[in-house]
Amino acid sequence: MRTVAVQALAGLLAGCAAVAAPQVREAPVAQAQVAEPPCPAGQERMQTAQLFFGRSVAGKATLSTADFQQFVDQELTPRFPDGLTVMDGGGAWRGSENQLIRDASKVVLIVMPKRSDAPARIDAVRDAYRKRFNEETVLLVTQASCVSF
Repeated sequence: MRTVAVQALAGLLAGCAAVAAPQVREAPVAQAQVAEPPCPAGQERMQTAQLFFGRSVAGKATLSTADFQQFVDQELTPRFPDGLTVMDGGGAWRGSENQLIRDASKVVLIVMPKRSDAPARIDAVRDAYRKRFNEETVLLVTQASCVSF
């Protein structure tokens, strides 16, 4: 009988312990922030922007070099008078109709000045190109870079 009483008491205590035991939840693990390595001596960290301008104009032949240069002179250079680099490129992507599109392009590299309005100026250039040449998009890639002039 004593064994039955001990077992019953142990069962009751185990039930109380299960009810009374608080649930422990682990705190979410914060993502570790990785510090960027310092720039080499003589360089400073700045943002760079790469813009990819397709040269196929809807319903027309490929945008001419002269037409693109006019765009650079009227839209890009006034917004980024400290300088930019224009390179020839080519690309492929899936368009809005899910068909592969291959296109000659111009790639513009800009070391962004440390002015807070640089992203807005980039957006204005992209909008101007889309409207002027009826383009679907202008790809933009930004990244931190080590720069020296």
